Amino acid sequence: MPIPNGGLITETNEQYYAGAQRFLISDPPIIGDSVTTTFNTDLTYDSVNATLTNFVVYTSDTGLATSYSKFTGPYTVVGNKITFTGTNALRKHIAVQLKSLDGGSFGNEDALGDTVQENYGSYAYTSLNDVINGFIATYVGEHKLIGDVKRTDVIFHAKRGLQEFSYDTLKSVKSQEITIPPSLGVTIPQDYVNYVSLAYIDQLGVRHPIYPANNLTSSPYEVPLQDEAGDYTMDNTGDLLEGTSITNERWATANDRLLNGNITFNDYQSYGSYLTGNPFYGQRYGNDPQNAQRNGWFNMNERDGTIAFSSNLKDRLIILDYISDGLAYDLDSRIPKMAEDALYAHILYSILAGRINQPEYVIQRLKRDRSAKLRNAKIRLSNIKLSEIVQVMRGKSKWIKS
Repeated sequence: MPIPNGGLITETNEQYYAGAQRFLISDPPIIGDSVTTTFNTDLTYDSVNATLTNFVVYTSDTGLATSYSKFTGPYTVVGNKITFTGTNALRKHIAVQLKSLDGGSFGNEDALGDTVQENYGSYAYTSLNDVINGFIATYVGEHKLIGDVKRTDVIFHAKRGLQEFSYDTLKSVKSQEITIPPSLGVTIPQDYVNYVSLAYIDQLGVRHPIYPANNLTSSPYEVPLQDEAGDYTMDNTGDLLEGTSITNERWATANDRLLNGNITFNDYQSYGSYLTGNPFYGQRYGNDPQNAQRNGWFNMNERDGTIAFSSNLKDRLIILDYISDGLAYDLDSRIPKMAEDALYAHILYSILAGRINQPEYVIQRLKRDRSAKLRNAKIRLSNIKLSEIVQVMRGKSKWIKS
């Protein structure tokens, strides 16, 4: 359907796929002519720093795609309304192009950015504000479960529900592609809550899992300086003096082959003797199976706010998958439609459970209802397909022949 007709889709095909909307203004244009966009994405405009503006305006005499040229102003932007305050080089056909990875399809295709791509797939979600409005309309009022409630209370419980769901139901998983620097440490992402997985990427683009160091090493949170007698040293204010971690320094220079048992003949030969003073001798005997891998290790350095990696991962390209809580940015404050009903049940239970003189049987019913709907949301969002299960089961029936 190229034109919205009263359904839930409010963008035309051109608005969604190309991130563009065309208008026709006065002919000839006059000062004060304006256009109002209806994208799902709000316009952002900065007259000083163009990189903060998420759109480009083009103008044309004929309206043909190849005839548009970039219009640099002057104009003002209030909300999603663009008002032209000058008519020099302005023509009757106007195209507003959201910034796209391909630069759009107007003028010199110089509307470069990722605003269009950020909107893709948005139909699968509903906004937190829409959930709050829907909850108040459905559950609050005379002859309803909740006679009266402050909107701020609904907002609080909606955000708490979204936060809790994000940990194990919604799985607000984000990814970063990072190159490991010589320091072997990368900064924890700004909206990081917990890691999901880490992997390095080889020349074929294939993931190889990186494992947590666990019992191999750890990064101390405090490193107090000690004098020759082993006593802690203080500064003039009585606070402990701190130094750099020797543990981290040794881990950064550790030979991973001494840890994983991946010993080569050259390692033995490099010492000129197979026994005396050879640290590689006997490394595979009694090696802990959890260490017998050559992909590398990582550990969380809470003191520095970084993720530290083993030395064999230097200059490697890695993918960091981590969980956020869904509330770090406005874009995250959206809920999959498959979990919308579960969030309604969570808000309803949380509000009534916090009130006095509520019948216990009502609270227990709402609690069971919340659990059931949350379980349904998990099943729906798990995205299990019958064909994929069949494929796995077929793989189990293969004979391994020697």
